[in-house]
Amino acid sequence: MKILVPIKRVPDYDSKIVIDISGRGYETKNIKWIMNPFDEIAVEEALRLQEKHGGEVVICSVGGPEVEKEIRHGLAMGADRGIIIEAQDADSFAVANYLTKIWQEEKFDLLICGKQAVDSDRNQMGQIFASLLDLPIATFASEVLVEGENVEVTREIDGGLLTVSFALPGVITCDLRLNEPRYASLPGIMKAKKKEIKTVTPEQKFDPKIKLIKYIEPQKKQQGIFVESVDELLSKLKERKVI
Repeated sequence: MKILVPIKRVPDYDSKIVIDISGRGYETKNIKWIMNPFDEIAVEEALRLQEKHGGEVVICSVGGPEVEKEIRHGLAMGADRGIIIEAQDADSFAVANYLTKIWQEEKFDLLICGKQAVDSDRNQMGQIFASLLDLPIATFASEVLVEGENVEVTREIDGGLLTVSFALPGVITCDLRLNEPRYASLPGIMKAKKKEIKTVTPEQKFDPKIKLIKYIEPQKKQQGIFVESVDELLSKLKERKVI
């Protein structure tokens, strides 16, 4: 089984984000960058499938030389090789289009990715990619079983769990409870330094479909108050027209 895992470089969710003077970006000087946590779950799931069924796991990211660190992290976890697609300011539509070229050239069986990135929260790339190549897709996976050419995915939905199946090739997007990603071992980190990372330049550039107007900080929460009784609580709620 040959599995493609696209990953995204995102700010650490513990970092304090400060909007820059222009209002159209944020300060990056003191930010720690990491692999998108949902993509890390996707890498782990791909490695588990490889351990069970054999094959190859390829990590891919869109960006510049800066994404190499996150790809190396995936290689240290156990992936076989990496690909950097040289492109900047790529949104979900552009990333999906760049990945189709890699998919068609290398003939993968499965694309596994995070359901969304923790910085943009768009939840679009996997669905767009599947649509471009007319592939079956199972989103929000909490369990994945592969038997031969058949893939069975348990999905998390509002009402509970839904199980769907499709025949390879196909696409899976991973939810939070699918697995617990492994730590990269010291031998894995050392091996990752020698693993191949290929850089490719797309023949066609795709302009972003989404236009960023500006960043706005969320309003600060007002300090809560304590009440002495239920009657006082109801009175305060009525004052604020909550009830």
